Amino acid sequence: MDKSSEHKLLDGKRIGFLGKGGSGKSTLAVFLAKAVRDQGYHVCLLDADSTNIGMASALGFTHSPESLLDYYGGMIFSGGSVTCPVDDPTPLPERDIYLERISPKYYVQDGDITLLIAGKIGELGPGAGCDGPVAKIARDLRIHFAMGPSVTLVDFKAGFEDSARGAITSLDWVIVVVDPTLAAIEMVSNMCDMVGRMKAFEPPATMHLDDPDLIALANRIFNESRIQGVLTILNKVPDNETEFYLRRELQIRNIDPIGVIYEDPELSMKWLKGESLLGDVIEKEVYRIAQALEVRSSMVKAQ
Repeated sequence: MDKSSEHKLLDGKRIGFLGKGGSGKSTLAVFLAKAVRDQGYHVCLLDADSTNIGMASALGFTHSPESLLDYYGGMIFSGGSVTCPVDDPTPLPERDIYLERISPKYYVQDGDITLLIAGKIGELGPGAGCDGPVAKIARDLRIHFAMGPSVTLVDFKAGFEDSARGAITSLDWVIVVVDPTLAAIEMVSNMCDMVGRMKAFEPPATMHLDDPDLIALANRIFNESRIQGVLTILNKVPDNETEFYLRRELQIRNIDPIGVIYEDPELSMKWLKGESLLGDVIEKEVYRIAQALEVRSSMVKAQ
């Protein structure tokens, strides 16, 4: 794709990776960042997994940036300013960050891929509180580049919690990574249901909030969600029989995957050793997934 083109279909889009623990969200986020970059986009990868580590090494960087929790002064449970979006839905202060105006210690960059880390709760010690503030950063952060618009990929922590917190309201697409487990199948089904209810303007749970203004704000954030839909990638598939079974189970739920990644034990070893992720087969498939994202975005734009 020509970088000089005035408009590209994924410019400005925010795409989030969710899935159960061990499904391979971070792996696919790394490979998709590279694939989208190779299609001519500037890419911002936000590591919003509060516990997993190793994203910088997986991308080939020599060190990790300092967390955005530190940039914002820490989470409220430790005396900082970043609150949990469930208890306090108000937007993140100074949520628009212009990359050239902040210290380079908060990001690492190689060409057209920039990595930022929302925060790691394991660094904060006992009694630090929940990791809701990390979800608020993932929900609200907007990175601006002097070079122009970018595609933002957000790698969320395992499970469904960040979705229930409303962190996905600012995404254009949710990608659920499904490994060969029943839990993964049920998770993508639940995610489709949640997004469908959001698109139907079903209000979020606010019974715990006493302030009418906060209730109104929470409702507005969910009602104004920009999310277009849920996409699915099958990952760690060991054989054709398993792929057929997964496709059949998802088809029953009216879910059609946009890509299939077969199991590659070498990738697990690279995560173990803290090495850059490489793989010709997965790179080709993820490149096709990136093209599928453009097609889906084009279809939405045409509606």
